[in-house]
Amino acid sequence: MRARDYAPRLAHLKWLLDSDPAIRWQVMRDLTDEAPDVIAAERSRIATEGWGAELLALQSRAGSWGGPQEDRGLLVTLYSLVVLMELGLDPASKPARKMIDRVDERLVFKPLNNRPFLHGETEPCINGRILALGAYFNKPNRALANRLQREQLEDGGWNCEAVEPSPKHPKSRRSSFHTTICVLEGLLAYERAARKSAAVTKARKRGENYLLERRMFRSLRTGEVIDERWLRFSFPTFWHYDVLRGLDYLRNAGVKPDHRVRERSAASANALKSRSRVRRETPPSIQL
Repeated sequence: MRARDYAPRLAHLKWLLDSDPAIRWQVMRDLTDEAPDVIAAERSRIATEGWGAELLALQSRAGSWGGPQEDRGLLVTLYSLVVLMELGLDPASKPARKMIDRVDERLVFKPLNNRPFLHGETEPCINGRILALGAYFNKPNRALANRLQREQLEDGGWNCEAVEPSPKHPKSRRSSFHTTICVLEGLLAYERAARKSAAVTKARKRGENYLLERRMFRSLRTGEVIDERWLRFSFPTFWHYDVLRGLDYLRNAGVKPDHRVRERSAASANALKSRSRVRRETPPSIQL
């Protein structure tokens, strides 16, 4: 969305700009006519001020965020990296390069014979996130993208339980919105950072159609809302799907809206309006 498509009230714009650099630079980019160099200067402050700087400072010399008690899946580290990416940390900045070099050179999945972190693990929801991170920080991984292609299910999406079944959950043949959105975001980031691949694009388009056929949140069989929690919007999303995350993906991918998303777009706009009075000091990790 550009400023010409939506004119925010001046009071709302002032409220948004009176915030962290991670919010300000995106507001300036999307809702104002600021020059690109001014926006870039604001974005550069993420590495040295506010939420971004605080999170960067918490990384250990070993490259992780979770400390010695972190689980073997390195989930605290994974989602710390995801938040830095979503805040808009400039991947070319010195703090970002220092941070990602630590991850690339020192961080491994010990249960997987010390597989490097940016090479991924076993679950497609995690690997979709790692693929996106590698692409964002200029370390795209072709092997990981190819693996995710191979794991795509017949209905067009992905599901961790199709790859890693458990005693309680046998191997699934049906996709999950949660896993699918993580993989789609990863494939899109990979396509933009690496050489384009017709096979990757085809897999991504099939995944998009999986969401669109279900109108972004409804059962294909019954038409019912699959999970009412998907109508609540949160940050960070971690591995969870919600309709705003799905719509934001479609916007980022340049998918032209059609009748399959109009209902959800209108409902999302209404939900966002109802949350417009949330106080500025609400921490970014709190679900709204």
